[in-house]
Amino acid sequence: MNYKNNIAALLLCATSHYAAANVNNGSFETWLAGSPTGWTTIDSGISVNKNTNIFQEGTSSAEITVNTGTQGSTDMQQLVSVVAGQSYEFSVWVYHTEGSIKARLYIDGYQGYSNESLVNQWQQVTHSYTASSTSDIAVGLRFYDIAGFDGAEIVYVDYFQPTQASGGGTGSNSCSTNEVAFSLTTDNYGYETSWTLTNTSNQEVASGNNYESSTSYNENYCLADDDYTFTINDSYGDGICCTYGNGSYEISLAGSALISGGDFASSETKTFTLGNTGGIPGGGGSGSGTYSGTYYDGISATSGYPLKTELYNLIKGHANQGYSALWTFYANHSLDVYFENDGSILDIYSENPLASDNYNFIKVTDQCGNYSGEGGCYNREHTFPKSWFGGKVEPMNSDVHHIYATDGFVNSKRSGFPYGEVATASFTSTNNSKVGSATTTLGYNGTVFEPIDEFKGDLARAQFYMATRYENLIGSWQNNSVYGDAILDGSSNQVFELWQLEMLMRWHTNDPVSQKEIDRNEAALGHQGNRNPFVDHPEYVDSIWGN
Repeated sequence: MNYKNNIAALLLCATSHYAAANVNNGSFETWLAGSPTGWTTIDSGISVNKNTNIFQEGTSSAEITVNTGTQGSTDMQQLVSVVAGQSYEFSVWVYHTEGSIKARLYIDGYQGYSNESLVNQWQQVTHSYTASSTSDIAVGLRFYDIAGFDGAEIVYVDYFQPTQASGGGTGSNSCSTNEVAFSLTTDNYGYETSWTLTNTSNQEVASGNNYESSTSYNENYCLADDDYTFTINDSYGDGICCTYGNGSYEISLAGSALISGGDFASSETKTFTLGNTGGIPGGGGSGSGTYSGTYYDGISATSGYPLKTELYNLIKGHANQGYSALWTFYANHSLDVYFENDGSILDIYSENPLASDNYNFIKVTDQCGNYSGEGGCYNREHTFPKSWFGGKVEPMNSDVHHIYATDGFVNSKRSGFPYGEVATASFTSTNNSKVGSATTTLGYNGTVFEPIDEFKGDLARAQFYMATRYENLIGSWQNNSVYGDAILDGSSNQVFELWQLEMLMRWHTNDPVSQKEIDRNEAALGHQGNRNPFVDHPEYVDSIWGN
């Protein structure tokens, strides 16, 4: 990949704004001719290849094959800039396969080792470093053989931090203007894709080309207040979605999309503004959303079921990715960066927002799987149970907007019960989610499942999405199951029985849209090409069902 960045006030903040060292391509997402870009020293005693099956962050890792016992030939390094007197927290994630190789962190000298006895799992090696002078220092890894080494062993390496290519940003100290995030997922012919970003003076401030196929890229740019024009090209003329793969692009600020797309022919051009007249407008006020893009520009109805029908016509026909693709979505977009911020799977049935979780799931590694109790594995939970819409029927069965990562055991306890409010619990999970008899004030006297307050609004908006996205079908689902009958009224407009509708609206009001929902909604757009309108515009709920 070739990025051409003009180091100018129009694009990048001055060097004096930078307090953090940045490891180039520390997430090992960018490769050129089979080698990880940014890593300038790779010795002859190791070979480095891209691996997309075992990774800690993003969509790939570096697969290191150590084929010598001569330690002086097993280094991989790069130079990073540091500032005198500044302190830095360096770290890297390591995955051992046999346990006869140690990985040693190199940060301006040799530092700590990995624990080679921890095999088939990720571990983090860290080192705190204070720069004695403003200079470039070498960072990287060296690999050491120990007893039992048979001459060749594979070690996976990922997420060398602090990294400038992980999509996580460089922090508030690194950009004094607008730090925007650019994400691109290529289709089956990545080399056909190129793009440019220009300012009002028609100066090119960023660009990209020479991409690998079916690969995701993430970059952050520090942009000055200005009007910008983004142009993406496909040399074959069929865009990047949806004939040969499901590619997409997005530029966002503070978690909200400025522009996005993927379905075009030879070229597509979009504009956005940063500064007092652009960016992300304030939301708040009567529950209005913060979405500022053009997705809803064609919506003309302002209330009632006509508004719901217009939203249905907007979000219908999404690009179904299949049930197995949900695992990849979770690994990339369902991670805890909001509560404990540890990168574990964000499980809505076990997450404790106010304290440490009782257990954590490692992405991919802890997919279900078998379980005998909580903490065994994480599953794909249809928050609108599949029995309600007739079983494994697409696209409902794979629609990510209502399918969340959850503990497999608690998922089984929820079963097909409606969401509700519990009076007497027969089961309580470690984060206080409950199964039990409904409260007498609910208007329903059966068994219900009650999630914790932190996720009630999220789940209510997922139910409103289902009522809208499947407006053409949902009126016929009432008799598919006894629990579906308990919440569905057999119509395509109101959709829900009154007790359920009133409860969902209360949950929606009491638990407003959060950043985690905004981020998930953006990711879902990239995954399947449609949005949940009730995350972008929570006021739509009252506009449609308020009367």
